[in-house]
Amino acid sequence: MTSPAIASDIATLFAARNTHAVEVAVLQPADPFLDMAGEDLRRRIFLTESETGQTLCLRPEFTIPVCLDHIASQAGTPRRYSYLGEVFRQRREGGNEFFQAGIEDLGDRDTAAADARSLADAHALLSLVLPGRELAVTLGDQTIFEAVLAALGLPRGWRMRLARAFGSAPMLEAALADLANPPRNSQIAGAVAALVLDGDLEALSAHIGGGMEEAGLSATAGRSPSEIARRLIEKAELRSVRLSNEAFAALKGFLAIDVPLDSAAGALASFAADAGLSLGAALENFSARAAAIESLGLPMSEIRYDAAFGRPLDYYTGLVFEIAAQGGERPLAGGGRYDRLLTLLGAKTPIPGVGFSVWLDRIEALRETAP
Repeated sequence: MTSPAIASDIATLFAARNTHAVEVAVLQPADPFLDMAGEDLRRRIFLTESETGQTLCLRPEFTIPVCLDHIASQAGTPRRYSYLGEVFRQRREGGNEFFQAGIEDLGDRDTAAADARSLADAHALLSLVLPGRELAVTLGDQTIFEAVLAALGLPRGWRMRLARAFGSAPMLEAALADLANPPRNSQIAGAVAALVLDGDLEALSAHIGGGMEEAGLSATAGRSPSEIARRLIEKAELRSVRLSNEAFAALKGFLAIDVPLDSAAGALASFAADAGLSLGAALENFSARAAAIESLGLPMSEIRYDAAFGRPLDYYTGLVFEIAAQGGERPLAGGGRYDRLLTLLGAKTPIPGVGFSVWLDRIEALRETAP
């Protein structure tokens, strides 16, 4: 595919923002995406296999490959990487091969400043290539959501399920429905039922893996045996929990918060006080980030905090955001914080990270119409 006409302008902006331009291979090991990218992206990946039997995929996004390259290069941090290239995904609309550009900001321990910078970089890019267009920013926070779940006293299994659902409205709605009315125990075959009841993850994983092998199913084509086993055990545990009406009402009240960013910290503090909850450091970090965003001159009236907003990638841990044209339905840019990702990918020490990407085909389509 031919590079978009706006590629040179974007490259100039990236250089001015002190980033290191990188290129990563189109063919990537599939396992990191299958394990960490989330269900929505996992089912859109184009898979293939090497001569040695390794499962590979066409690059479906840039964050994981850039992080893998950073680990392999043993580069120091903080370090900011920029990229512009093709990604390959099965899509409901548009081509399966399209261009993305973005910045991955690794190693800055001042998370409030780095989060604000990432949002500002994405906003500046869109303002550059879509002059005159009004932009709408939606911001969410995985850390705040998880702090609310913990403060409500939800057991670990429920916290994990709800955290995974954050970013998918249907999954979150289904989880809340189950939380309000736990389903009855489903019928499970005897051997599996005993292992689930015992909570024996290792033995259950081995049993499921053996069954998949006998059936000729690839363990890399979907969920792994250990993931299936973990989900079965969690579901059994979840069925035994029913949230009190008061706590359930508080959770629903939290998810209904949708306010301009400059009043979001106050709205969260009021919610916590009314519900008798303490959000502690999560709220302090949220307030620090909001102040950092305002200090960069971003239009606070264009930024909304939606407590129920997330993005469908499993590796996010804190800030998540999307930017769209005012009145537009599809995001033009999306990003967030992923502090655990590099450790999961093999980094020897924890490396915080935050980044964003933009959809260049959507931007070009808008450029063809008058603002």
